[in-house]
Amino acid sequence: MIGDLLGREQHDIALLQEVWSERDFLFLKKKLSSSHPYTHYFKSGVIGSGLAVFSRHRIQDALLYQYSLNGYPYMLRHGDWFGGKAVGLVIVDISGLKAHVYVTHLHAEYSRAQDEYLPHRVVQSWELLQFVRHTSRGADLVVLGGDLNMHPQDLGNRLFRSHTGLRDCYTETDTFDGCEDGHTLIADNHFTKKQDLIPFEKGIRIDYILMKGSQRVNMKCESLSTTKGPVADKPFPYSDHEALTAELALLRLEDSSQHGLSDTLAVSDQMDVVTEARAVVKEGLCQTEALRDKAMHLMFGALLLLLLPLAMAFLPCSCSFSTVGLLGAVCMGLLLSGAVLYLLFTTHIKVLKETEDQMMLTSNDLQTKLTGCRLSGSSSSDGYPELQPLSPFKWEE
Repeated sequence: MIGDLLGREQHDIALLQEVWSERDFLFLKKKLSSSHPYTHYFKSGVIGSGLAVFSRHRIQDALLYQYSLNGYPYMLRHGDWFGGKAVGLVIVDISGLKAHVYVTHLHAEYSRAQDEYLPHRVVQSWELLQFVRHTSRGADLVVLGGDLNMHPQDLGNRLFRSHTGLRDCYTETDTFDGCEDGHTLIADNHFTKKQDLIPFEKGIRIDYILMKGSQRVNMKCESLSTTKGPVADKPFPYSDHEALTAELALLRLEDSSQHGLSDTLAVSDQMDVVTEARAVVKEGLCQTEALRDKAMHLMFGALLLLLLPLAMAFLPCSCSFSTVGLLGAVCMGLLLSGAVLYLLFTTHIKVLKETEDQMMLTSNDLQTKLTGCRLSGSSSSDGYPELQPLSPFKWEE
């Protein structure tokens, strides 16, 4: 049904998430070979990133970045870790313009009240904005689409948009036709569990199409629409999420009066959101360090327990060999589990610390811009670098 929809609507570019089966991708690739001859399937993780791109325009290049934090492998009922959540980039030529098109899928939020994955999603948002910032330079236009698993005003969403300048098509569109308030996960969807929407009974907006122009061309969202639950003549919808469709107009800069280049938010606002994100990362760091301590205690406990079957094996006792062997196997299993978890949490701690360090650098840079001063090489009497006014740069012959 999704293949029929894409073939019928003739989108320039289609961005899909949760295409977990490569067989499904190959099926869609064959089905859309005439309407979307250029495709790319991003592979990562154990079962794949689930990200796929179908395009009417030639794909010149592609790049994948897998997020450093993405849940825990022992949380089998969630499974995000096995999916290898990532961001994919394809560079597409559209009428002589270089378009950088991104598709992504962030870690899910399983509990609004007790969101144990919030630090992971904030780190993913930070890595996403860094990836977009550093790979979109030189692009004539930038488009990002995907399941961010964040509400419009969630921390990760504000962090990402404030530092990339990408604009939300839902708030920018001239015409909207879709679910109430742009919801993409609605209660009327056959595949949606009502408890997943609590406390938002009607639905939530967690899927986005974002855009940004350049000095050569500006972008305007002329219309945005979503699917609305069940498909006509069918008892079920296309997916658990409603599909987003945006019609984007490319405007020459001189023809763009009220839709000028989108600047990032004010520096003070950027500082506020980075400070808020650093606090969440620090909290996640403390939680992960506590988990690593528990893993270390598990290892030491297993080592102590391992002494028991060893003593039973060498000392005369009435226990059978099978009992001693079983107890030894259990102890070894606990020891290996503790070691694996210790290594996992140690890796997570390094990622969290690195993210915090990067955020601190960005915060210091924003502070410098805000005060109009720069750090000099000399230090003041209290040991901190002195702030001196910026002076014009002079070329030396």
